[in-house]
Amino acid sequence: MSFCLIILAGGNSHRFKSNTPKPYQKIAGKSLIEINLYKARQFKEIEKIIIVYNKKHSKRVKSLNLKNIKLIIGGKSRQHSTYNALKYLNNKKGISKVLIHDAARPNFSLKLFNSIIKNMKNARAVIPKIKIQDAVKQILESSNEEYILGKSRNNLFLTQTPQAFKLKEIFQLHKTNSAKYKDDDISLYMDLNKVKFIEGEKKNLKITDQSDFENLKNIYKKKQSVGIGFDVHRLIPKRKLYLAGLKIKSKLGTLGHSDGDPVLHSVIDAILGACKMGDIGQMFSDKSKKFKNIRSTILLQKVIELIKFNGYFINNIDINIITQTPKIKNYKNKMINNIAKLCEISNDQINIKGKTTEKLGVIGKEKAIACEVICSVIKYD
Repeated sequence: MSFCLIILAGGNSHRFKSNTPKPYQKIAGKSLIEINLYKARQFKEIEKIIIVYNKKHSKRVKSLNLKNIKLIIGGKSRQHSTYNALKYLNNKKGISKVLIHDAARPNFSLKLFNSIIKNMKNARAVIPKIKIQDAVKQILESSNEEYILGKSRNNLFLTQTPQAFKLKEIFQLHKTNSAKYKDDDISLYMDLNKVKFIEGEKKNLKITDQSDFENLKNIYKKKQSVGIGFDVHRLIPKRKLYLAGLKIKSKLGTLGHSDGDPVLHSVIDAILGACKMGDIGQMFSDKSKKFKNIRSTILLQKVIELIKFNGYFINNIDINIITQTPKIKNYKNKMINNIAKLCEISNDQINIKGKTTEKLGVIGKEKAIACEVICSVIKYD
């Protein structure tokens, strides 16, 4: 099954009351759009991704890291924005199903996302829903008096996104039944027997106002964890010196089973520690021939793929490189750029400090280089 994910971010965010619209609000350095993208990219079934955005927010959306993402300008309403994306897709080959999702709803789990995709094998539409727990009342006006009417909850429920549809069908419904559109795309279906409802998630809240966003931030605060990494390597002749993935000009290089990069080894250990996934020795044994002289950049990329699959996102990395020589200040910016690229985070989430031991010990005598790292992560799933 080939899906296209349509992320709707075309609203004005009037109710949010902030200079920064909802889709671009950040948690741990990632906007709500980017959190949604991060989760969706875990699924091979997602062949294409479209972001429908508000034209007024062009600079904001184009400032994000949106590789291989199609940007489409939204309309005056949610329905118009969705239709713009469907109209574009209808002329493309290879996509048979769509997932339509609100950018302001980033807290869905990978389990829910997977369930929606799997259920589309035997359905024309799949919609997550949750039961209404509170009592439901309706105020009626009659003869200038108000009455409170109690309503049964038995047939009432709340729908959520992502919602999955067959592309051709939902496109035709938008063309012919647009007057019936109410809040989301499921309202276009006259025959609900064609729709498969599955259990949604209470945590999959839609961000509408500031209080919703504060609640989401509090949820993620509880999901933060910290790890520590440390590594030290002996300096010897006839070896290359790699620090933070960069080849450094030096008469001496680090002794190690791999390329001996103490910075990336410490970063890996800190990340694994924060995610409670063991350490570098367990994952990449120095007894294994396949890791002999391997570049540490490759090892770090493998770790990043692993933590992404398990729903973790790096919040920040703080690095102390302890060496008498070379002087770290000469390479700091390039190191930050390289680590940010490898970890798929922004430069402002990384800090590097160069330290010496005032010529004390083996490091001070230029016989070794050490590194210590603290990394914090957030579990987004």
